[in-house]
Amino acid sequence: MGKTRHFVRKILPGSIAQEMDIQAGDEVLSINGSPIEDIFDYQFLIQDENIDLLLRKPDGEEWLLEIEKDEDEDLGLEFENSLMDEYRSCSNRCIFCFIDQMPPGMRETLYFKDDDSRLSFLQGNYVTLTNMKEHDLDRMIRYRLEPINISVHTTNPELRCRMLRNRFAGDVCEKIRKLYRAEIEMNGQIVLCRGINDGPELDRTIRELSEFLPYLKSLSVVPVGLSRYREGLYPLEAFDGEDAGRVLETIHRWQDRLYEKWGRYFVHASDEWYLLAGQPLPREERYDGYPQLENGVGMLRLLFQEVKEDLEKRTGDQRKRKISLATGVLAAPWMEKLGRMLSRKFPGVRLRVCPVANRFFGEQITVSGLLTGQDLKGQLTGQDLGECLLLPCNMLRDGENVFLDDMTVEELEEALGIPVQVTDEPGSALVSSVLGETEGMTHRRRQSYEQTDCCHCGPSECGKIHSV
Repeated sequence: MGKTRHFVRKILPGSIAQEMDIQAGDEVLSINGSPIEDIFDYQFLIQDENIDLLLRKPDGEEWLLEIEKDEDEDLGLEFENSLMDEYRSCSNRCIFCFIDQMPPGMRETLYFKDDDSRLSFLQGNYVTLTNMKEHDLDRMIRYRLEPINISVHTTNPELRCRMLRNRFAGDVCEKIRKLYRAEIEMNGQIVLCRGINDGPELDRTIRELSEFLPYLKSLSVVPVGLSRYREGLYPLEAFDGEDAGRVLETIHRWQDRLYEKWGRYFVHASDEWYLLAGQPLPREERYDGYPQLENGVGMLRLLFQEVKEDLEKRTGDQRKRKISLATGVLAAPWMEKLGRMLSRKFPGVRLRVCPVANRFFGEQITVSGLLTGQDLKGQLTGQDLGECLLLPCNMLRDGENVFLDDMTVEELEEALGIPVQVTDEPGSALVSSVLGETEGMTHRRRQSYEQTDCCHCGPSECGKIHSV
């Protein structure tokens, strides 16, 4: 693959670039004689007070600009590609890849598999490290690109090669060790597959990864997501309640052992394990400050805590309100508990929780983040939904009112004949939405990134498969 060219897209008003007559369409060739690979090279090189910036104009003329500036002063350039390089696609063919389980005919961006360590730093994506060479590791250390989020899955080299179907995938511990020695902060993730990397293999993986404490800050364990589109794919089985209980037993045993030594629990089970096993959620202090919310670890516990704290600050009243909330099947009983908490403070407020089965992807997918507009429409039409339907924002494309199947919130409203309101993820936002106090609210996802590929088991532009 050829070197990415860095064309200027925009000049910021009042900037050094504007003063030097740099124009949109100019190409940046080098800074202080050094080539630029991506945005990290660029940001590092422009920190100097004296810069020689080599440009090529659209007519082919080259300009060498000598720039004097303050050390932390920006040049004021924006580029056509914010990364200043092409995104690196995944080189694995993971047996559990969710994108391989996607139905045909969806928008193209949903099928892109990224595995780019730079996006781990910029957006929080989890990466397998299989795309990373020594050069990439050295740059990560040089520029202190941390934390980096790593999809480990197993520390057994042979098993990892089989699971990722990549003969170069077995050196993950060597790469983690190099980052560990450089004191780079990391987080880890295990997508657990029944009968493959669970049981003794899970025990081994936790044991070997715990050796990288304290720089490996946390490790999440999430169950594989299985859609109904698995024809011709590796035969995987869903976990049942007994399986979930055994997984939790292993995790809890390691938590207690590691807390005694390090003062942190380190390894965490995603919420689905507790719901599947029928076990109570852990106390808030066992989540180590929620470092793995992105993987659905502690989202329900945090939501309960936030709702509880918000209600404690309020004085109840007799307002009347009847509304509904759509959610995934797995979390529905817990959302009903939240509704009862609200009703105790506000007796006239009735929240109906509507569990929606995922018929689009298959009913083994039970989380809200992968529900589609057509499933909401098909299952909620004709029901008594009250004066408003609430939807968690993880059902929608980030920043837009569009579901995974391209249905819009407005189209759903028209079909249901009632207003549809998107609610933010913090518990205080949910309380305000239920009580009708939504003026001036903005919607943002709690997650720092969206699942994009087989490295973290979910499609791009949607809520995380592990969110509830």
